[in-house]
Amino acid sequence: MKVAILGSSGQIGAYLTKYLTKKGYQVREFDIVNSHYEDMTHIPNAFLRNVIMDSDFVFFLAFDVGGSHYLKKYQHTFKFIDNNTRMMANVFGHLADYKKPFVFASSQMSNMSYSPYGVMKRVGELYTKSLGGLIVHFWNVYGIEKDMEKAHVITDFIRKGFETGVIDMMTDGSEQRQFLYAEDCCKALKIIMKKYDEFKSDDPLHITSFKYDSILEVAEAVQDIFREDGMDHIEIVPSQSKDSVQMDKKNKADTYILDWWQPKTTLRTGIKKVFEAMKNDWV
Repeated sequence: MKVAILGSSGQIGAYLTKYLTKKGYQVREFDIVNSHYEDMTHIPNAFLRNVIMDSDFVFFLAFDVGGSHYLKKYQHTFKFIDNNTRMMANVFGHLADYKKPFVFASSQMSNMSYSPYGVMKRVGELYTKSLGGLIVHFWNVYGIEKDMEKAHVITDFIRKGFETGVIDMMTDGSEQRQFLYAEDCCKALKIIMKKYDEFKSDDPLHITSFKYDSILEVAEAVQDIFREDGMDHIEIVPSQSKDSVQMDKKNKADTYILDWWQPKTTLRTGIKKVFEAMKNDWV
């Protein structure tokens, strides 16, 4: 089975590429970091068209996105909105032409109309429903990241611990998030692909841990893991600011997916895995 992963070098895509390859799937990677031919904002893009046309299934994971620091800085800019609009028009156009089964990676932020990122994801959901594809809502999936400018909170905290010994936070850490380790996410996506015909576009496929943790608790977990590794000097420095990206909004994750899949990795275990992998770059 040929599976195209659009965004194959991203935080989720890199894990999914490795996971499906190990499971024996013929994976076609597609990501701008590979070459300029794989820039999905370029219209037309014959390379993208051919990859979609030649695939049996498509995971549309690509998006111009990053962690809270990146979103706070860029999501209100023309380039951010234009990149994501062009990418969706390009990809969904080919999916419509070739009628391929596909999954679109949305976000639990898609109902947050004050966020350009959330609005862009909502537009992607409307495209997906019009084509009969499946929508998955990701809730803060974490793992190894290659582009630290777009790093999400867990990898950012670990990086800061190694680089400066100070986990300086963007907020006071009181905001809460649901975090899911990337390998657990891959298992959910594989199940959804295999059971594609059993689901509908309106099904609430929320892929998450179903457990809230505060950002301060995440920082403390990272600090504890550093200390266990003999680095006792790591300091946490919260700021006085509140969450300006999600504005402290807390959605409720739909448990529908739990009939087919359950998260297995605890937050601490997942953070430890990311820490051990990142340690190789500093030690």
